[in-house]
Amino acid sequence: MQNEPLPPVPHTYPQGCYFESPEAIAGKKVTVMGLGLNGGGEATVRFLLQHGAFVTVTDMKKAEDLAATVKSLDEDTSLDHSRLRYVLGEHKIEDFEQADCVIKNPGIKYDGNKYLAAAKAIETDISLFLHFTKAPIIAITGSKGKSSTVSAIYYGLREAGFKAFLGGNITVSPLTFLDQTDSTTPVVLELSSWQLADLRGRKALKPKIALITKIIPDHQNFYHSMLAYVADKKLIYADQTKDDFTILDFDDDPAADGGTLIENWGNIFAAETKGTILRYSKKKLPSNVYGIWQDAKGNGIARLPAKLMSKAAQAKGKDTETILKDIIVPGKHMRLNVLNAALVLQLMGVEAEKTIDILGHWNGIEHRLEYFHEWKNGGLSVRFYNDSAATVPEAAAESTQAFGEPVIFLTGGTDKGLDLSPIAATLANPLAIQPSATYLLAGTATDKMLADFAARGIRHNGVYNSLDEMLKKLKADIIAHKGALGHKVVVFSPGSTSFGMFQNEFDRGRQFKEKVRELF
Repeated sequence: MQNEPLPPVPHTYPQGCYFESPEAIAGKKVTVMGLGLNGGGEATVRFLLQHGAFVTVTDMKKAEDLAATVKSLDEDTSLDHSRLRYVLGEHKIEDFEQADCVIKNPGIKYDGNKYLAAAKAIETDISLFLHFTKAPIIAITGSKGKSSTVSAIYYGLREAGFKAFLGGNITVSPLTFLDQTDSTTPVVLELSSWQLADLRGRKALKPKIALITKIIPDHQNFYHSMLAYVADKKLIYADQTKDDFTILDFDDDPAADGGTLIENWGNIFAAETKGTILRYSKKKLPSNVYGIWQDAKGNGIARLPAKLMSKAAQAKGKDTETILKDIIVPGKHMRLNVLNAALVLQLMGVEAEKTIDILGHWNGIEHRLEYFHEWKNGGLSVRFYNDSAATVPEAAAESTQAFGEPVIFLTGGTDKGLDLSPIAATLANPLAIQPSATYLLAGTATDKMLADFAARGIRHNGVYNSLDEMLKKLKADIIAHKGALGHKVVVFSPGSTSFGMFQNEFDRGRQFKEKVRELF
Protein backbone atom coordinates (compact mmCIF):
# COMPACT_ATOMS: atom_id res chain seq x y z
CA MET A 1 0.00 0.00 0.00
CA GLN A 2 1.38 3.40 -0.96
CA ASN A 3 0.53 6.92 0.13
CA GLU A 4 -1.89 8.79 -2.07
CA PRO A 5 -0.66 11.85 -3.97
CA LEU A 6 -1.47 15.15 -2.32
CA PRO A 7 -4.88 16.47 -3.39
CA PRO A 8 -5.02 19.38 -5.85
CA VAL A 9 -5.28 22.85 -4.34
CA PRO A 10 -9.01 23.40 -3.73
CA HIS A 11 -10.88 26.60 -4.49
CA THR A 12 -10.84 29.20 -1.71
CA TYR A 13 -13.63 31.77 -1.45
CA PRO A 14 -13.20 35.38 -0.33
CA GLN A 15 -13.60 36.05 3.38
CA GLY A 16 -17.02 37.31 4.41
CA CYS A 17 -20.27 37.33 2.46
CA TYR A 18 -21.37 39.17 -0.68
CA PHE A 19 -24.48 40.38 1.17
CA GLU A 20 -23.67 42.31 4.34
CA SER A 21 -27.19 41.69 5.67
CA PRO A 22 -30.50 40.21 4.53
CA GLU A 23 -31.65 43.74 3.70
CA ALA A 24 -28.79 44.05 1.19
CA ILE A 25 -30.42 41.35 -0.96
CA ALA A 26 -33.21 43.67 -2.13
CA GLY A 27 -32.94 44.60 -5.82
CA LYS A 28 -30.00 42.28 -6.52
CA LYS A 29 -29.97 39.88 -9.47
CA VAL A 30 -29.31 36.40 -8.07
CA THR A 31 -28.94 33.12 -9.94
CA VAL A 32 -29.76 29.95 -8.01
CA MET A 33 -27.74 27.10 -9.54
CA GLY A 34 -29.46 23.81 -8.76
CA LEU A 35 -33.13 23.81 -7.70
CA GLY A 36 -33.28 20.11 -6.84
CA LEU A 37 -35.94 18.12 -5.02
CA ASN A 38 -34.62 17.99 -1.46
CA GLY A 39 -35.74 21.44 -0.35
CA GLY A 40 -32.47 23.37 -0.22
CA GLY A 41 -32.87 25.06 -3.59
CA GLU A 42 -36.53 25.79 -2.97
CA ALA A 43 -35.82 27.32 0.44
CA THR A 44 -33.12 29.51 -1.07
CA VAL A 45 -35.45 30.78 -3.80
CA ARG A 46 -38.13 31.60 -1.22
CA PHE A 47 -35.64 33.40 1.00
CA LEU A 48 -34.28 35.51 -1.85
CA LEU A 49 -37.72 36.46 -3.16
CA GLN A 50 -38.93 37.35 0.33
CA HIS A 51 -35.96 39.71 0.63
CA GLY A 52 -36.59 41.45 -2.68
CA ALA A 53 -34.13 39.81 -5.10
CA PHE A 54 -34.68 39.19 -8.81
CA VAL A 55 -34.14 35.43 -9.01
CA THR A 56 -33.15 33.21 -11.92
CA VAL A 57 -33.40 29.49 -11.17
CA THR A 58 -31.30 27.26 -13.41
CA ASP A 59 -30.94 23.47 -13.29
CA MET A 60 -29.74 20.85 -15.76
CA LYS A 61 -32.79 18.79 -14.83
CA LYS A 62 -35.83 19.39 -16.99
CA ALA A 63 -39.05 20.97 -15.76
CA GLU A 64 -40.87 17.64 -15.59
CA ASP A 65 -38.13 16.23 -13.34
CA LEU A 66 -38.47 19.20 -10.98
CA ALA A 67 -42.26 19.42 -11.20
CA ALA A 68 -42.91 19.00 -7.48
CA THR A 69 -40.54 21.81 -6.47
CA VAL A 70 -41.66 24.14 -9.26
CA LYS A 71 -45.32 23.56 -8.37
CA SER A 72 -44.64 24.31 -4.70
CA LEU A 73 -43.04 27.64 -5.61
CA ASP A 74 -45.55 28.60 -8.27
CA GLU A 75 -48.56 27.95 -6.05
CA ASP A 76 -47.21 30.05 -3.18
CA THR A 77 -49.22 33.28 -3.45
CA SER A 78 -46.99 35.01 -0.89
CA LEU A 79 -44.13 35.15 -3.43
CA ASP A 80 -43.69 37.86 -6.08
CA HIS A 81 -43.48 35.65 -9.18
CA SER A 82 -42.75 38.66 -11.40
CA ARG A 83 -39.20 38.53 -9.98
CA LEU A 84 -38.77 34.79 -10.65
CA ARG A 85 -37.72 33.10 -13.89
CA TYR A 86 -36.72 29.51 -14.66
CA VAL A 87 -34.04 28.21 -17.01
CA LEU A 88 -34.43 24.44 -16.79
CA GLY A 89 -32.81 21.62 -18.73
CA GLU A 90 -29.73 23.79 -19.37
CA HIS A 91 -27.48 26.52 -18.02
CA LYS A 92 -26.88 29.79 -19.91
CA ILE A 93 -23.58 31.54 -19.36
CA GLU A 94 -25.22 34.98 -19.36
CA ASP A 95 -27.27 34.03 -16.28
CA PHE A 96 -23.99 33.70 -14.41
CA GLU A 97 -22.13 36.62 -15.99
CA GLN A 98 -24.98 39.08 -15.42
CA ALA A 99 -25.91 38.00 -11.90
CA ASP A 100 -24.74 40.00 -8.92
CA CYS A 101 -24.37 36.73 -7.04
CA VAL A 102 -24.79 33.01 -7.73
CA ILE A 103 -26.16 30.68 -5.03
CA LYS A 104 -24.58 27.30 -5.67
CA ASN A 105 -25.90 23.82 -4.92
CA PRO A 106 -23.28 21.97 -2.80
CA GLY A 107 -23.27 18.95 -5.12
CA ILE A 108 -21.89 21.01 -8.02
CA LYS A 109 -18.11 21.08 -8.38
CA TYR A 110 -16.39 24.45 -8.72
CA ASP A 111 -13.27 23.11 -10.40
CA GLY A 112 -13.58 23.15 -14.18
CA ASN A 113 -17.08 24.66 -14.09
CA LYS A 114 -17.23 27.45 -16.67
CA TYR A 115 -20.50 28.80 -15.31
CA LEU A 116 -19.22 29.24 -11.77
CA ALA A 117 -15.97 30.67 -13.11
CA ALA A 118 -18.05 33.39 -14.79
CA ALA A 119 -19.82 34.39 -11.56
CA LYS A 120 -18.96 37.67 -9.86
CA ALA A 121 -19.69 36.19 -6.43
CA ILE A 122 -20.75 32.77 -5.14
CA GLU A 123 -22.61 31.90 -1.95
CA THR A 124 -24.61 28.93 -0.62
CA ASP A 125 -27.61 28.70 1.66
CA ILE A 126 -25.23 27.59 4.43
CA SER A 127 -22.82 30.50 3.92
CA LEU A 128 -25.71 33.00 3.93
CA PHE A 129 -27.14 31.52 7.10
CA LEU A 130 -23.83 31.47 8.96
CA HIS A 131 -23.10 35.07 8.00
CA PHE A 132 -26.52 36.34 9.10
CA THR A 133 -27.24 34.32 12.27
CA LYS A 134 -26.07 34.97 15.83
CA ALA A 135 -27.01 31.46 16.95
CA PRO A 136 -24.45 29.17 18.63
CA ILE A 137 -23.61 26.43 16.11
CA ILE A 138 -23.24 22.72 16.83
CA ALA A 139 -21.74 21.33 13.60
CA ILE A 140 -21.46 17.66 12.72
CA THR A 141 -19.71 16.01 9.78
CA GLY A 142 -18.16 12.58 9.10
CA SER A 143 -18.87 9.53 6.94
CA LYS A 144 -21.18 7.42 9.10
CA GLY A 145 -23.85 8.40 11.59
CA LYS A 146 -24.11 12.13 10.86
CA SER A 147 -27.87 12.27 10.47
CA SER A 148 -28.60 10.03 13.44
CA THR A 149 -26.22 12.04 15.60
CA VAL A 150 -27.65 15.45 14.69
CA SER A 151 -31.19 14.17 15.12
CA ALA A 152 -30.43 12.76 18.58
CA ILE A 153 -28.74 16.04 19.58
CA TYR A 154 -31.66 18.11 18.30
CA TYR A 155 -34.19 15.88 20.06
CA GLY A 156 -32.18 16.07 23.27
CA LEU A 157 -31.86 19.85 23.19
CA ARG A 158 -35.57 20.36 22.55
CA GLU A 159 -36.55 17.93 25.30
CA ALA A 160 -34.13 19.69 27.66
CA GLY A 161 -35.93 22.99 27.09
CA PHE A 162 -33.78 24.70 24.46
CA LYS A 163 -35.36 26.49 21.52
CA ALA A 164 -33.13 24.60 19.09
CA PHE A 165 -33.14 24.18 15.32
CA LEU A 166 -31.84 21.48 12.96
CA GLY A 167 -30.71 21.96 9.36
CA GLY A 168 -28.10 21.36 6.69
CA ASN A 169 -27.46 18.11 4.87
CA ILE A 170 -30.43 16.52 6.61
CA THR A 171 -32.54 18.21 3.84
CA VAL A 172 -33.68 21.23 5.84
CA SER A 173 -32.15 24.52 4.72
CA PRO A 174 -31.28 26.71 7.73
CA LEU A 175 -32.63 29.70 5.77
CA THR A 176 -36.11 28.40 6.62
CA PHE A 177 -35.61 29.28 10.29
CA LEU A 178 -33.01 32.08 10.13
CA ASP A 179 -35.39 34.78 11.40
CA GLN A 180 -36.22 32.66 14.48
CA THR A 181 -32.61 32.39 15.66
CA ASP A 182 -30.67 34.52 18.10
CA SER A 183 -27.78 34.13 20.54
CA THR A 184 -29.88 31.86 22.78
CA THR A 185 -31.08 29.38 20.14
CA PRO A 186 -28.57 26.59 19.40
CA VAL A 187 -28.57 25.41 15.78
CA VAL A 188 -27.49 21.86 14.94
CA LEU A 189 -26.05 21.62 11.42
CA GLU A 190 -25.29 18.39 9.59
CA LEU A 191 -22.60 19.34 7.07
CA SER A 192 -21.47 17.20 4.15
CA SER A 193 -17.94 17.45 2.79
CA TRP A 194 -19.36 19.37 -0.18
CA GLN A 195 -21.10 21.91 2.05
CA LEU A 196 -17.88 22.37 4.01
CA ALA A 197 -15.86 22.83 0.81
CA ASP A 198 -18.16 25.70 -0.12
CA LEU A 199 -17.13 27.47 3.11
CA ARG A 200 -13.36 27.33 2.52
CA GLY A 201 -11.84 30.77 3.15
CA ARG A 202 -15.06 32.50 4.18
CA LYS A 203 -14.35 32.45 7.97
CA ALA A 204 -18.08 31.89 8.46
CA LEU A 205 -18.14 28.58 10.35
CA LYS A 206 -17.04 28.95 13.97
CA PRO A 207 -18.95 26.23 15.79
CA LYS A 208 -19.24 26.20 19.56
CA ILE A 209 -19.12 22.41 19.20
CA ALA A 210 -17.69 20.55 16.18
CA LEU A 211 -18.10 16.78 16.00
CA ILE A 212 -16.63 14.44 13.39
CA THR A 213 -18.22 11.00 13.24
CA LYS A 214 -16.40 7.92 11.95
CA ILE A 215 -14.38 8.57 8.78
CA ILE A 216 -14.44 5.89 6.08
CA PRO A 217 -14.01 6.06 2.28
CA ASP A 218 -17.01 7.82 0.74
CA HIS A 219 -17.85 9.84 -2.38
CA GLN A 220 -14.72 8.59 -4.10
CA ASN A 221 -16.47 8.95 -7.45
CA PHE A 222 -16.53 12.69 -6.68
CA TYR A 223 -13.16 13.13 -4.94
CA HIS A 224 -11.02 10.24 -6.29
CA SER A 225 -8.84 10.67 -3.19
CA MET A 226 -9.35 10.11 0.52
CA LEU A 227 -6.98 12.99 1.27
CA ALA A 228 -9.11 15.41 -0.75
CA TYR A 229 -12.27 14.11 0.91
CA VAL A 230 -10.83 14.46 4.41
CA ALA A 231 -9.35 17.90 3.62
CA ASP A 232 -12.90 19.17 3.24
CA LYS A 233 -13.98 17.51 6.50
CA LYS A 234 -11.20 19.36 8.33
CA LEU A 235 -12.86 22.69 7.56
CA ILE A 236 -15.39 22.04 10.33
CA TYR A 237 -12.80 23.04 12.96
CA ALA A 238 -10.59 25.35 10.87
CA ASP A 239 -11.79 28.54 12.57
CA GLN A 240 -12.49 27.27 16.07
CA THR A 241 -10.75 28.72 19.15
CA LYS A 242 -9.77 27.20 22.50
CA ASP A 243 -13.16 28.29 23.83
CA ASP A 244 -14.85 25.85 21.42
CA PHE A 245 -15.02 22.05 21.59
CA THR A 246 -13.86 19.53 18.97
CA ILE A 247 -15.23 15.99 19.48
CA LEU A 248 -13.21 13.30 17.70
CA ASP A 249 -13.02 9.53 17.31
CA PHE A 250 -10.44 7.80 19.51
CA ASP A 251 -10.64 4.31 18.01
CA ASP A 252 -8.32 3.17 15.22
CA ASP A 253 -9.74 2.65 11.74
CA PRO A 254 -6.97 0.98 9.69
CA ALA A 255 -9.51 -0.85 7.53
CA ALA A 256 -10.86 2.48 6.32
CA ASP A 257 -7.68 4.34 5.49
CA GLY A 258 -8.36 4.44 1.75
CA GLY A 259 -4.70 3.74 0.98
CA THR A 260 -3.29 6.63 2.99
CA LEU A 261 -1.66 4.56 5.78
CA ILE A 262 -3.70 6.59 8.27
CA GLU A 263 -4.63 4.44 11.26
CA ASN A 264 -6.58 7.03 13.22
CA TRP A 265 -8.15 10.06 11.59
CA GLY A 266 -9.14 11.40 15.02
CA ASN A 267 -5.47 11.78 15.95
CA ILE A 268 -4.80 13.72 12.74
CA PHE A 269 -7.67 16.10 13.49
CA ALA A 270 -6.66 16.45 17.15
CA ALA A 271 -3.17 17.60 16.13
CA GLU A 272 -4.66 20.42 14.03
CA THR A 273 -7.68 21.85 15.80
CA LYS A 274 -7.38 24.86 18.10
CA GLY A 275 -10.53 23.78 19.93
CA THR A 276 -10.65 21.95 23.26
CA ILE A 277 -10.39 18.27 22.31
CA LEU A 278 -12.77 15.56 23.54
CA ARG A 279 -12.73 11.98 22.27
CA TYR A 280 -15.32 9.20 21.96
CA SER A 281 -14.65 5.47 22.01
CA LYS A 282 -16.22 2.04 22.21
CA LYS A 283 -13.79 1.21 25.01
CA LYS A 284 -12.50 2.96 28.11
CA LEU A 285 -10.40 6.03 27.39
CA PRO A 286 -6.94 6.39 28.94
CA SER A 287 -6.88 8.38 32.18
CA ASN A 288 -5.25 11.38 30.49
CA VAL A 289 -7.91 11.69 27.76
CA TYR A 290 -11.16 13.60 28.22
CA GLY A 291 -14.30 12.39 26.50
CA ILE A 292 -16.90 9.63 26.59
CA TRP A 293 -16.85 5.85 26.14
CA GLN A 294 -19.01 2.77 26.41
CA ASP A 295 -18.58 0.47 29.40
CA ALA A 296 -19.15 -3.28 29.32
CA LYS A 297 -22.90 -2.78 29.73
CA GLY A 298 -23.07 -0.25 26.90
CA ASN A 299 -23.54 2.71 29.26
CA GLY A 300 -21.98 6.04 28.36
CA ILE A 301 -19.25 7.12 30.80
CA ALA A 302 -17.91 10.68 30.62
CA ARG A 303 -14.61 12.01 31.91
CA LEU A 304 -14.45 15.77 31.51
CA PRO A 305 -12.68 18.76 33.03
CA ALA A 306 -14.24 19.44 36.45
CA LYS A 307 -16.14 22.54 35.33
CA LEU A 308 -17.93 20.51 32.65
CA MET A 309 -19.07 17.71 34.94
CA SER A 310 -22.62 17.78 36.30
CA LYS A 311 -23.31 19.63 39.53
CA ALA A 312 -23.90 16.31 41.27
CA ALA A 313 -20.54 14.95 40.11
CA GLN A 314 -18.75 18.16 41.08
CA ALA A 315 -20.30 18.07 44.54
CA LYS A 316 -18.98 14.53 45.06
CA GLY A 317 -15.58 15.30 43.55
CA LYS A 318 -16.05 12.62 40.88
CA ASP A 319 -13.97 12.70 37.70
CA THR A 320 -16.29 10.33 35.78
CA GLU A 321 -20.05 9.88 35.59
CA THR A 322 -22.66 7.93 33.66
CA ILE A 323 -24.53 10.13 31.17
CA LEU A 324 -26.16 7.43 28.99
CA LYS A 325 -27.88 4.16 29.89
CA ASP A 326 -30.62 2.21 28.15
CA ILE A 327 -31.65 3.31 24.64
CA ILE A 328 -34.34 1.83 22.42
CA VAL A 329 -32.78 2.25 18.96
CA PRO A 330 -31.02 -0.90 17.67
CA GLY A 331 -27.37 -1.35 16.73
CA LYS A 332 -23.94 -0.80 18.25
CA HIS A 333 -23.16 1.96 15.76
CA MET A 334 -26.40 3.74 16.68
CA ARG A 335 -25.40 3.58 20.35
CA LEU A 336 -22.18 5.40 19.44
CA ASN A 337 -24.23 8.16 17.77
CA VAL A 338 -26.40 8.55 20.87
CA LEU A 339 -23.24 8.47 23.01
CA ASN A 340 -21.98 11.54 21.15
CA ALA A 341 -25.36 13.22 21.52
CA ALA A 342 -25.12 12.68 25.29
CA LEU A 343 -21.69 14.34 25.32
CA VAL A 344 -23.02 17.36 23.44
CA LEU A 345 -25.91 17.70 25.90
CA GLN A 346 -23.40 17.58 28.76
CA LEU A 347 -21.40 20.41 27.13
CA MET A 348 -24.63 22.39 26.79
CA GLY A 349 -25.20 22.13 30.53
CA VAL A 350 -27.85 19.40 30.66
CA GLU A 351 -27.58 17.38 33.89
CA ALA A 352 -26.56 13.74 33.52
CA GLU A 353 -29.75 12.21 34.92
CA LYS A 354 -31.85 14.36 32.61
CA THR A 355 -29.73 13.33 29.60
CA ILE A 356 -30.13 9.64 30.50
CA ASP A 357 -33.90 10.03 30.66
CA ILE A 358 -34.23 12.11 27.48
CA LEU A 359 -32.05 10.01 25.19
CA GLY A 360 -33.51 6.82 26.62
CA HIS A 361 -36.78 7.80 24.91
CA TRP A 362 -35.32 8.71 21.50
CA ASN A 363 -36.56 6.27 18.85
CA GLY A 364 -34.36 7.18 15.89
CA ILE A 365 -35.12 8.91 12.60
CA GLU A 366 -36.56 8.21 9.19
CA HIS A 367 -34.48 6.05 6.81
CA ARG A 368 -31.95 5.02 9.47
CA LEU A 369 -32.81 1.61 10.94
CA GLU A 370 -36.34 3.00 11.08
CA TYR A 371 -38.96 0.53 12.30
CA PHE A 372 -42.15 1.30 10.37
CA HIS A 373 -44.31 -1.81 9.80
CA GLU A 374 -45.28 -5.20 11.24
CA TRP A 375 -46.95 -7.97 9.24
CA LYS A 376 -48.55 -10.95 10.92
CA ASN A 377 -49.02 -14.18 9.02
CA GLY A 378 -50.58 -16.81 11.26
CA GLY A 379 -48.19 -17.32 14.14
CA LEU A 380 -45.39 -15.41 12.46
CA SER A 381 -44.65 -11.71 13.00
CA VAL A 382 -42.42 -9.87 10.51
CA ARG A 383 -41.02 -6.46 11.46
CA PHE A 384 -39.70 -4.18 8.70
CA TYR A 385 -36.86 -1.65 9.08
CA ASN A 386 -35.95 1.03 6.56
CA ASP A 387 -32.21 1.84 6.50
CA SER A 388 -32.16 3.49 3.07
CA ALA A 389 -29.81 6.23 4.28
CA ALA A 390 -27.10 3.57 4.64
CA THR A 391 -25.25 4.57 1.46
CA VAL A 392 -21.84 3.12 2.37
CA PRO A 393 -21.10 -0.63 2.61
CA GLU A 394 -19.87 -0.48 6.21
CA ALA A 395 -23.26 0.86 7.35
CA ALA A 396 -25.11 -1.89 5.48
CA ALA A 397 -22.82 -4.54 6.97
CA GLU A 398 -23.45 -3.19 10.46
CA SER A 399 -27.21 -3.29 9.93
CA THR A 400 -27.00 -7.09 9.69
CA GLN A 401 -25.51 -7.15 13.20
CA ALA A 402 -27.71 -4.48 14.78
CA PHE A 403 -30.49 -6.72 16.06
CA GLY A 404 -28.55 -9.47 17.80
CA GLU A 405 -30.27 -12.11 15.66
CA PRO A 406 -30.31 -13.20 12.01
CA VAL A 407 -32.16 -10.77 9.73
CA ILE A 408 -33.56 -10.95 6.23
CA PHE A 409 -31.16 -8.59 4.47
CA LEU A 410 -32.22 -6.51 1.45
CA THR A 411 -29.31 -4.64 -0.14
CA GLY A 412 -27.73 -3.34 -3.37
CA GLY A 413 -27.86 -0.26 -5.62
CA THR A 414 -25.66 2.12 -7.58
CA ASP A 415 -21.88 2.28 -7.21
CA LYS A 416 -20.18 5.51 -6.11
CA GLY A 417 -16.63 4.33 -6.43
CA LEU A 418 -16.39 2.50 -3.11
CA ASP A 419 -14.97 -0.85 -2.08
CA LEU A 420 -18.11 -2.96 -1.49
CA SER A 421 -16.23 -5.87 0.11
CA PRO A 422 -17.13 -4.97 3.76
CA ILE A 423 -20.59 -6.42 3.11
CA ALA A 424 -19.28 -9.76 1.85
CA ALA A 425 -16.61 -9.83 4.55
CA THR A 426 -19.28 -9.54 7.24
CA LEU A 427 -21.56 -12.12 5.64
CA ALA A 428 -18.65 -14.57 5.37
CA ASN A 429 -17.33 -13.96 8.88
CA PRO A 430 -18.04 -17.06 11.01
CA LEU A 431 -18.04 -14.89 14.14
CA ALA A 432 -20.71 -12.53 12.74
CA ILE A 433 -24.48 -13.03 12.87
CA GLN A 434 -25.41 -14.37 9.46
CA PRO A 435 -28.61 -13.18 7.70
CA SER A 436 -31.25 -15.87 7.34
CA ALA A 437 -31.60 -14.71 3.71
CA THR A 438 -30.13 -12.00 1.45
CA TYR A 439 -31.97 -10.33 -1.44
CA LEU A 440 -30.16 -8.10 -3.95
CA LEU A 441 -31.57 -5.07 -5.75
CA ALA A 442 -30.04 -4.46 -9.19
CA GLY A 443 -27.37 -1.83 -9.77
CA THR A 444 -23.70 -1.25 -10.52
CA ALA A 445 -22.78 -1.61 -6.84
CA THR A 446 -24.65 -4.91 -6.77
CA ASP A 447 -22.54 -6.11 -9.69
CA LYS A 448 -19.45 -5.57 -7.57
CA MET A 449 -21.10 -7.32 -4.61
CA LEU A 450 -21.85 -10.35 -6.79
CA ALA A 451 -18.17 -10.84 -7.52
CA ASP A 452 -17.38 -10.60 -3.79
CA PHE A 453 -20.21 -13.00 -2.95
CA ALA A 454 -19.03 -15.52 -5.56
CA ALA A 455 -15.45 -15.37 -4.31
CA ARG A 456 -16.60 -16.13 -0.75
CA GLY A 457 -19.33 -18.62 -1.60
CA ILE A 458 -22.13 -16.44 -0.17
CA ARG A 459 -25.66 -17.44 -1.20
CA HIS A 460 -28.26 -14.84 -2.12
CA ASN A 461 -31.69 -14.39 -3.73
CA GLY A 462 -32.04 -12.35 -6.90
CA VAL A 463 -30.83 -9.87 -8.47
CA TYR A 464 -34.19 -8.02 -8.72
CA ASN A 465 -34.83 -5.15 -11.09
CA SER A 466 -37.31 -3.31 -8.86
CA LEU A 467 -38.52 -3.07 -5.28
CA ASP A 468 -41.84 -4.61 -6.36
CA GLU A 469 -40.12 -7.65 -7.82
CA MET A 470 -37.89 -8.12 -4.77
CA LEU A 471 -40.68 -7.68 -2.21
CA LYS A 472 -43.10 -9.99 -4.03
CA LYS A 473 -40.45 -12.72 -4.01
CA LEU A 474 -39.78 -12.05 -0.33
CA LYS A 475 -43.47 -12.39 0.52
CA ALA A 476 -43.77 -15.60 -1.50
CA ASP A 477 -40.75 -17.05 0.31
CA ILE A 478 -42.16 -16.14 3.72
CA ILE A 479 -45.56 -17.64 2.89
CA ALA A 480 -43.87 -20.79 1.62
CA HIS A 481 -42.58 -21.25 5.18
CA LYS A 482 -45.90 -20.29 6.77
CA GLY A 483 -45.57 -23.01 9.35
CA ALA A 484 -42.86 -21.02 11.08
CA LEU A 485 -43.74 -19.36 14.39
CA GLY A 486 -42.14 -16.48 16.23
CA HIS A 487 -40.79 -13.38 14.51
CA LYS A 488 -38.50 -12.22 11.73
CA VAL A 489 -36.71 -8.92 11.07
CA VAL A 490 -36.43 -7.53 7.53
CA VAL A 491 -33.91 -4.72 7.06
CA PHE A 492 -33.48 -2.76 3.82
CA SER A 493 -29.92 -1.40 3.95
CA PRO A 494 -28.57 -0.77 0.42
CA GLY A 495 -24.98 0.22 1.25
CA SER A 496 -24.88 2.25 -1.98
CA THR A 497 -26.54 5.16 -3.73
CA SER A 498 -29.89 5.16 -5.48
CA PHE A 499 -29.45 7.04 -8.74
CA GLY A 500 -31.24 5.64 -11.76
CA MET A 501 -33.94 3.69 -9.96
CA PHE A 502 -34.73 6.47 -7.43
CA GLN A 503 -34.26 10.23 -7.08
CA ASN A 504 -32.15 9.83 -3.93
CA GLU A 505 -31.89 7.70 -0.80
CA PHE A 506 -34.88 9.42 0.81
CA ASP A 507 -37.10 8.76 -2.20
CA ARG A 508 -35.83 5.17 -2.13
CA GLY A 509 -36.75 4.81 1.54
CA ARG A 510 -40.20 6.32 1.04
CA GLN A 511 -40.92 4.03 -1.89
CA PHE A 512 -39.72 1.03 0.08
CA LYS A 513 -42.07 1.83 2.96
CA GLU A 514 -45.01 2.44 0.65
CA LYS A 515 -44.51 -0.81 -1.22
CA VAL A 516 -44.05 -2.85 1.95
CA ARG A 517 -47.30 -1.48 3.34
CA GLU A 518 -49.07 -2.27 0.04
CA LEU A 519 -47.76 -5.83 -0.27
CA PHE A 520 -47.77 -6.79 3.41
